Order: sequence, then structure tokens, then C-alpha cells
Amino acid sequence: MKRIFVGTLLALPLAIASLPSQASAAEISVRPDIHGHNLIARHVVHKKLIRGHWERTAHGRRWVPAHYVRV
Repeated sequence: MKRIFVGTLLALPLAIASLPSQASAAEISVRPDIHGHNLIARHVVHKKLIRGHWERTAHGRRWVPAHYVRV
């Protein structure tokens, strides 16, 4: 009985979200008259996370904390 009740409670938000709304029927208009020079170009910096790890040195091992590097 608990499984049925819990399953119904978990499925209820999904069922409500799948009902069609007026927002899904809204008309989308595309304006092709916007030129590229009106857009603001942003410099995007790509970063990669290097996880923390142990590093072997001449004096033993030391912990290197996690950090980001530019890619």
C-alpha cells in the first residue's frame, strides 16, 4: 500500500507538467532585421577543473588542491 501511495505522489508532478498550457501554444516571432553589429561580443574564458591529487616530490608526497586551468 505504501508503494502505491509513494508511486502516485512521485508521478503526480510529472502528470501535471505534461498537461498542455497556453504558453506551449504561444506564437514565436523571429525578427531577421537585427544586425550582427548590435550584438555585444563577450570574451568567454574556458576553464577546466583539475581535481585534487597527491604529487610525488623529492621529499615525499604532497597534496595538490583542486584548481582551474585555462584551456
